[in-house]
Amino acid sequence: MAAPALTFVRRLRWRPLCEISRRVPAACIPAIHLHMTAATMQVSQKDFEKAQEQLKLLKKDPGNETKLKLYALFKQATEGPCNSPKPGMLDFVKKAKWDAWNSLGNLSQDNARQKYTELVSSLVSAESAGQKKDASPEESRHGGYETILVTTKNNITKIMFNRPDRKNAINHKMYREIIKALQEAGKDDSTIAVITGNGDYYSSGNDLNNFTNVQPGEMEKMAKDGAVLLKEFVGHFIDFPKPLIAVVNGPAIGICVTVLGLCDIVYASDRATFHSPFSQLGQSPEGCSSYLFPKIMGLAKANEILLFNKKLTAAEACAQGLVTEVFPDRTFQKEVWARLEAYASLPKNSLAVSKQLLRSMEKEKLHEVNSKECEVLKERWLSDECVNAIVSFFQKKSKL
Repeated sequence: MAAPALTFVRRLRWRPLCEISRRVPAACIPAIHLHMTAATMQVSQKDFEKAQEQLKLLKKDPGNETKLKLYALFKQATEGPCNSPKPGMLDFVKKAKWDAWNSLGNLSQDNARQKYTELVSSLVSAESAGQKKDASPEESRHGGYETILVTTKNNITKIMFNRPDRKNAINHKMYREIIKALQEAGKDDSTIAVITGNGDYYSSGNDLNNFTNVQPGEMEKMAKDGAVLLKEFVGHFIDFPKPLIAVVNGPAIGICVTVLGLCDIVYASDRATFHSPFSQLGQSPEGCSSYLFPKIMGLAKANEILLFNKKLTAAEACAQGLVTEVFPDRTFQKEVWARLEAYASLPKNSLAVSKQLLRSMEKEKLHEVNSKECEVLKERWLSDECVNAIVSFFQKKSKL
């Protein structure tokens, strides 16, 4: 019985009921109960024909049960009570339609037209209400965060760096909150996740205040804890199960540049810049950039950025493959979010499976690179060279 049943589901597809009625003899499912009142007003033939036209314009399939009701009412309205022979038990489609039509008994043609028109009207109204709701859905804000804003709307979870007074620099608390947000976004009902910044900056990278006020005896613990936190942070970008899109609204520095290689798409405003001044601060690459940047842009270009602190414009970053597309700043938000909403309407599971398939080829290697980079950074943070470079940075900053 499985094969005929499957054939029934496939054949009972959505098409105008007036078309079905011309092609297939009557049939249907268990009795349809229609509630009539004395106050029911009859509809004209013109209203009935208008309802048929409205039915053709519906965008969503109303489901097999409703389609059978519509079929039965149409046949009753145009031909009267069921007058065709009962189909065989194995002819599932015709049998279902015959049952539906036959269940109307002696319902008058006028009343059938009335019920048909009312049912179509209710379908049109429901679809219209759904479209309005889809056009302006509520934005759901996630609680429990202080340094970032996390919201979900239109099947998009947005993670926004929210320390604009600090140019969205990432302190220890913010690292942990981003990790938590990625964990939640990976499990929620959203289709894609987006990372962006609040204010003029995307992010100024690692908050160097993370390195201040550390007592000499605490340096080794600070370096060890910092390396563990960074490894976990980058690991969540590597393992994120859905499409992850960076919307770079302004200058990006350090860690927020290097993890762009782990994002699936990077859109940038034309006022964005990309800078990873590792050697300037006595440090070394992180975010898997030591592996991904040479793959993305070639070794020579990656060396300029990772070794010699070259700052890229948005156009240069796009030309070198780090950025997917650049938009004029005045239209950046409008253009990008319209595109993201279109992406978020795609089949969610298909996107997730495809993303994971693409990432699976490199995942083990990326975790290996992440571990190695964090080990090297821990050593760098404990070096006199790094400490002196950070002190020099703050001295220059205080003179500005």
